[in-house]
Amino acid sequence: MKDSIRPAKLADTIAEHLEQLIVEGSLRPGEKLVPERELAVRFNVSRPSLREALEKLEQRGLLRSGRGGATFVAPLLGPTFTEPLHAVLAARPETTLDYLEFRTEVEGAAAYYAALRATDVDRAQIRARFEAMEAAHGHDEAKEEADADAEFHLAVYEATHNVVILHIMRALAEMLRQDVFFNRAKLYQRTGVRQLLLSQHRALYEAIMKGDPAAARAAAEAHINFIRDALVEISRADARLEASLRRIAGGDIVAEK
Repeated sequence: MKDSIRPAKLADTIAEHLEQLIVEGSLRPGEKLVPERELAVRFNVSRPSLREALEKLEQRGLLRSGRGGATFVAPLLGPTFTEPLHAVLAARPETTLDYLEFRTEVEGAAAYYAALRATDVDRAQIRARFEAMEAAHGHDEAKEEADADAEFHLAVYEATHNVVILHIMRALAEMLRQDVFFNRAKLYQRTGVRQLLLSQHRALYEAIMKGDPAAARAAAEAHINFIRDALVEISRADARLEASLRRIAGGDIVAEK
């Protein structure tokens, strides 16, 4: 008796295609899919099959429903991962160096693989993000520059074509934007720091564009190590200032001779 080969169910095929787009990062967390009717036309499938596929992905946590029947891409590492981590780390400033230690390794690897694997499309995206960061730097607005900085690094993660790096760092990038780990404005107040950071990003950008993995890794690690060292010095300076203020205040509780 011959075994029969059952054709794949259309809804499963649609779901697998959408899942691939989500996992590889082509569909980003928070993005809204086009309406069901339009999506069915684009895929050339029936709406019942499409609806079944969307329901499967929603049950697996890859999509979520919104108001008016809209469908959104859900983050692979959602609020159950990022929000508790955000709260814990925000309440414990000493974890800043742990975070930067982690980033040194991941940013170095991401830069290496981006230089090695980036396509022409990836390089165009990295170039656009770097130019946006340069423009924001000229505006002298910390929030705009911070957002442009995060978007540049996201473009580098995407160019790695490593889905683990991409989704983990996408989750952490939002916390970076919110200055969970350090006061970006305080860092920028140090003479020459903003220009140095831009120069470091330029070195990273140029190494990736040239396809030089070793130089890209070195540039990324130097960038994070600079931030770490600057923050350590800021922390020490703050501690010295607090000690000075305590010495002055201490005189108020000493009895006169």
